[in-house]
This record gives sequence, structure tokens and C-alpha cells, in this order.
Amino acid sequence: MSAVTDAVPAAVPQGAVVQSVRDSLVIARRNVIRMTRIPEMVIFGLIQPIMFVVLFSYVFGGSINVPGAGLSPSGYREFLMAGIFAQTVTFATAGAGAGIADDMHKGLIDRFRSLPMARGAVLTGRTLADLVQTALTLVVLAVVAVLVGWRTHENFGKVLAGFGLLLLLGYAFSWIGALIGLSVRTPEAATSGGLIWLFPLTFISNAFVPSENMPAFLRTIANWNPFSATVQACRQLFGNLPAGYPVPDAWPMQHPVWASLLWSVLIVVVFRTLAVRKYRRADA
Repeated sequence: MSAVTDAVPAAVPQGAVVQSVRDSLVIARRNVIRMTRIPEMVIFGLIQPIMFVVLFSYVFGGSINVPGAGLSPSGYREFLMAGIFAQTVTFATAGAGAGIADDMHKGLIDRFRSLPMARGAVLTGRTLADLVQTALTLVVLAVVAVLVGWRTHENFGKVLAGFGLLLLLGYAFSWIGALIGLSVRTPEAATSGGLIWLFPLTFISNAFVPSENMPAFLRTIANWNPFSATVQACRQLFGNLPAGYPVPDAWPMQHPVWASLLWSVLIVVVFRTLAVRKYRRADA
């Protein structure tokens, strides 16, 4: 047998996409392992949404009138939970930004940039790890919601689709957090910058009260808010819209599942592009 046939074939070079996926998974694994070694990060991330569930359910549950459910505490809990779920996944934005800002502050991002790896892999891996933490938080929060009286009234497939939309929204917003983390100098600034715009986004929405009770200009903002679209989609998929609840005429409220998908994909495309561009130019 000739030496040519005995030789081991040369390895086929991997494409840029394959390398990017592989590098992203390596970074994601690194961040997941880091989370397991600092369990207080996960624990503190769970406390706030659990407090929101309990406080809103028992403090405001009998005070807010939901069309179709009246002042029923159980009716308000079912109306509320989609909003609490969506708020929880979006508030993870601040943690994502702070984590990246911390890596920048410690010089870790510069070390990653010196390695032969895909440029977007560091940020993609970080956002995937944040997605794992968000999924864990949603599981715990759903258990707490069931304990305080929340129930779904649709089939298992639709319920899973609702949680899928929530995770997609959380993943999209984590890219906003990544851009903020790359744009500031300290983790503290990233945390503040990640929260300051989230409060008006989540409260000028249909998350906690029906948007029809708002002034006209705020009602328009709430109905076209990407956060509201996901909340409305989840209520629809969970079967948590009270009978007779008036659906606003705005297109996102009439077609909330499609609106939620379109908003989340658009946010990922825009902010991933901006974050990767910023990463290439950022100085530690």
C-alpha cells in the first residue's frame, strides 16, 4: 500500500459558523459553571420576582378591577402572572450587563479578544448562559405562582409556547444588557443603566393593569410596547384572559403571538449587531 493511501487525511477546515457555535458553547459553559460556584447570584435573582408575586397577589389582588374578572383576587392573579413572568425575564438584563462590565473591568474581555476565537462568541456565550439562569428562575417562579393560586386553562403545548416566548424575550433583552455592559466603565453603572429604562417599559404596559385605564397617549405606547405584546401573548396561550376582556384595536394586541415573535427577533438582530461591533472596538 502506498504512503499516500496510508496517510491520515488532512482535517477539513471548519467553517466560520461551526467555529462560532463551538466557541459560544465553550463560553456559555464557562459562565454556567461560574453561576454554580456563586449560588447567591441565582438565589438573589429569585427573591425579587417571588416578592412581586406575593405582594401583587395579596396586596393588590382585591383592589384592581380586571374587565371580565372584576375585583376577584383569583382572577387578578391569573391576569397578573404573565406580567410578572415577563418582568422577571426582562429584569435579567441588568445582570447580563453587569456581568459583561465586570469582565471588562477585570481585563477578561481583552484576554478573550487575544484568543483565536469567533468575535461574537464571547457575547453569545454570555447571553446563552443568562438564558439558562432565566429558565431556572421561570421554573421556580411558576411553582410559586401555582402555590398562590395561578392556573393555566390551555393545553400543555400552548403553555410551553408561552414560556418559550418569555425566554425569547429574555434572550433578546440580554443583548441590550450586553451593549450596556460594553458601553460603561463599571458593573455598578451597568446595573443602574440596565434598570433605569426597564421600569417605564414594564409599567407603561398591560402587565399589571389593563391598558384601557390609561390616558390615550400612554395607552398607545402600552399597546405597541414589545413587553406588552409578550404579556398579551402569554395570557392568550395560558388561557388567562378573562371572558369578556376587551382586546385593544392595536395590531400587536390583536395578534400578540406574532407581534411578540417579531419584536424579539428584531431586538436580537439589532442589538446583537451593535453589541458585537462595540465589542470589537471596546477598550478595557
